[in-house]
Amino acid sequence: MSIRLKLLLSYAAMLVVPLVLIVLISLLMVVVFRGDLQNLKSFYESSEQSFDQENFYHLSKEVNRTIERNPSLLMDASYLNDISLEIEKKKAGLVIRSNDRIIYSSSSLVGIKTLMTDLPKYQHNEYREQKPAKRMDNALYVLTQFDFSPNAKQAISMFIITKVNPGTYYVRKFFPILFISLLIILILTHVLLTYFMSKNIIKPLQLLRKAAQQIKEGHLDFEVQVRGKDEIGQLGIAFEEMRYQLKQSIRMKLQDEENRKELISNISHDLKTPITAIKGYIDGILDGVADTPEKSQKYMRTLSTKAEEMDHLIDELFLYSKLDMKRLPFSFETVDMLAFVTDWAEDQQFELEKQQVRFQANIRLDPDVKVSMDRDKFKRVLNNVIENSVKYMDKEDKQIHLTAYMDPMSIEMEISDNGQGIEPESLAHIFERFYRAEESRSSLTGGTGLGLAIAKQIMDGHGGEIAASSELERGTVIKLTLPLLPMRDN
Repeated sequence: MSIRLKLLLSYAAMLVVPLVLIVLISLLMVVVFRGDLQNLKSFYESSEQSFDQENFYHLSKEVNRTIERNPSLLMDASYLNDISLEIEKKKAGLVIRSNDRIIYSSSSLVGIKTLMTDLPKYQHNEYREQKPAKRMDNALYVLTQFDFSPNAKQAISMFIITKVNPGTYYVRKFFPILFISLLIILILTHVLLTYFMSKNIIKPLQLLRKAAQQIKEGHLDFEVQVRGKDEIGQLGIAFEEMRYQLKQSIRMKLQDEENRKELISNISHDLKTPITAIKGYIDGILDGVADTPEKSQKYMRTLSTKAEEMDHLIDELFLYSKLDMKRLPFSFETVDMLAFVTDWAEDQQFELEKQQVRFQANIRLDPDVKVSMDRDKFKRVLNNVIENSVKYMDKEDKQIHLTAYMDPMSIEMEISDNGQGIEPESLAHIFERFYRAEESRSSLTGGTGLGLAIAKQIMDGHGGEIAASSELERGTVIKLTLPLLPMRDN
C-alpha cells in the first residue's frame, strides 16, 4: 500500500470516525436522559406537529367546506370552540378574521397583546403559508395563515398560532444546514490537509525516488531539490551530500586512472631514453667502434652515467609512490629553526660555489622559534628546489637568494633565482608529477619531472604549503610555509 493511499485512508478515518462517534454518543445520551429511543421519536414528532403546516391545512379545508355549506357556523361560538379545542391539543391557538375584523380567538391567546395588530393581511382564496417564527411578549410563536372566500363578499383568514420552544424550533429548522455545513467544512479541511501533507511528503519522496533512479543510471550531474527542516528535508540534504560525494569519488577515480595512465607513459618515456642510449653504446662496443682504450673508457663512462640516471629515476619514482600512497613514515621532531636554516644555508653556499652560483641568505628568525619537522625530508624539499633552480639557470652570473622570516603562525622561506622564469600557463602545473615546462630543454638537463612534485608531497605531510611565482627573463620564487609550534610559557 502506497503512502498516498495510507494518508487518504487515515484522513478518511479521521473524518468518518468522529461523525459516527458523535451520532452514537448523542443516541446514548438520549437513552440515558429520556429512557429510550421511542421517547426521542415522540419528542421530535410532538415538536414537529406543533408547527406541522400540512395537518393544519387539512383542518382549514374542512372548515372552508363546512362554512360554504353553512355560513352561519362562522358565528357559532360552540363550533369554533370545538375547532379551537382540537387545535389546542397540538399546543396551538386559533384566530379567525372576517373582512379585517377579528370574530374569534382562542382563550389561550388572550394574553398576547401584540397579536391582533400584527396579523398579516388577507391574500387570496386558498392561500396558505407558514410565517417565520416571531417573538411576541417574550415568547416565540409560529403563525400559519389560511385564506379562503366562501362567497364574493367575505374574505376570511384563519390563523393557527403555535407557541414553540426556541431551541427545538431553531434546531429543527437549521440543523440540516448546520450539519451539511459542518460536513462540508470537515471534508474541505481534510481534503486541504491531505493535499498539503501530500505536497510536503509525497512530492519530496517522489523527487528522491527520481534522484535515486538517476544515480542508478549513472547520472550525477544534477541537484536534489529537497529542502526543509523536517525529517524529509534532512533526508534530502543527506541524499544531496551523498550524490555530491559519489560524484567527487567517481571524478577522483577517473582522475586517478588518467594519472595512472600518464604515469605509466611518462615512466616508459623516461626509462626508454637512457636504455636506448645504453643499448646504442653497447652495440658500438660490440661492433668494435670503441677500438681504442680512450674510446672504450668514454663509452664505459657514458654507460655508467646513463645507469645512474636510471637508478636516480627509479629512486625518485619509488619515493614519490610511497609519499603518494602515504606509506612513507615521517620522523617528526621539534627543531630549532634558526639553527637548522643557518646550517643548511652554509652547506648550500659551499656546494653552490663549486657550480659558480652565488648564494645569499637573509635569515630573520628568532632564536626560540621551533617547528615540528622531519629533518631529512624537509632538507629533500630544499635541495629539490635548489637543484631545480640550478638546472634551468641561463645567466652567466647565476644567483640564488634565500629569505627566511616569521609570520604570526608560521615560518616563511623564499628561494629565488635569476633564471629565465616560467611561462604563466605552465606555472600552475610545475608541482604535478612528470611536468616539464619545456620538454626539449628538460631532456638536456636530465630532470625527472618529479623533484617539485616530491617537494609538494613532503610539504603536505608537514601541514605546510609550497607555492611559486615567476617572471619571464627575471627568475622564479618558490615560497615554503611551515606552521609554528605553540610557544610555551616559562
